[in-house]
Amino acid sequence: MNRALALIKASHPEPGGAVTVAMTLLAVGTGHRGWAIPGIFLAVGATQLSVGWVNDWLDAPRDRVAGRLDKPIAAGAVSRRTVGIAGLIASLAVPLLALPFGLRPMLILSVAGVFALLYDWPLKSTVFSVVPYLVAFGLLPAFVIIALPGHPAPPAWLVAAGALLGGGAHFANVLPDLDDDAATGVRGLPHRLGAAGSSAAAAFLLLSATLTLVFGPPGPPSWSGWSAAAAAVVVLPLGWYGMKRSTGRRVAMFRAVIVVALIDVLLLITSGFVV
Repeated sequence: MNRALALIKASHPEPGGAVTVAMTLLAVGTGHRGWAIPGIFLAVGATQLSVGWVNDWLDAPRDRVAGRLDKPIAAGAVSRRTVGIAGLIASLAVPLLALPFGLRPMLILSVAGVFALLYDWPLKSTVFSVVPYLVAFGLLPAFVIIALPGHPAPPAWLVAAGALLGGGAHFANVLPDLDDDAATGVRGLPHRLGAAGSSAAAAFLLLSATLTLVFGPPGPPSWSGWSAAAAAVVVLPLGWYGMKRSTGRRVAMFRAVIVVALIDVLLLITSGFVV
C-alpha cells in the first residue's frame, strides 16, 4: 500500500464517506444549489477527515500493542506524524470551508467538529463516549439547513433524528473493535455494555431515528416513509444475526447501521420536506 492510500485508509473513509455523502444528499433535498452543494461536501468532509485522522494518530500506540495491522500507522504504511499533520490541517479547514455559508453555519459546523474531536480525546474511554456522537450528528443536519439562503432554523425532529443516528452509529461503529479496545484499556459506554448491549442500543437508536423521520415531518407518513421503516426493521436484525454468526470482527452490525443511515437520508429527501 502506497503512502497516499494508507493516509486515506487512516481517515476511516467508509463511515466518513457515508456521513459526507448523506449530508450532501440532504443539502440537495433541502434546496441547496450551485456552489453550495460541493461546498457542503467539502465542509462536512473536512470534519470527517479531521476526526478520522486524529483518532488514528491518538490510537497509534494502542493499535501497535494490539497488533492492528489493518491500521496503516501500526502496519508501518504511513507515519504517525504524517497522519497527525493531516488531522491538524483538516481540523483547521473546517471553519474556513464553512465560513462562505455565513457566521452561524460556520459556528455550528465548528462546534460539531469540536465535539467529534472530544470523542477522540478525552471522552472515548469514558461512560460519556456517546455524547459527542449525539451532539455532532445532531448539529450536522442543522448546519445544512441553516446554511440555506435566509438561514432558516432547522426543525427539531430533524436535529433529533440526526442525534439518534449518531448515537446508534457510535454503538455499532465500536462493535468490530470491542476485543482489541478492551485489550488496550479503552472503556467507553459500548465496552461497558458489551456486544449484546451495544447491538441492542444501536438497533433501538436507529429504529427511533427512522420513526422520527417518518412521523416527524408535518402531515401523514408517505409510502416511502413506511417502506423505510419496514426496511430498517429488516436490515437491523440481519446485521445483528450476521454479527452473532461471525467468528471474526463484528462488522455486520456496523454495515447495517450505514445502510439504515442512508435509508433515512433517502427517506428525508423523498418525503417532500420543505424548510
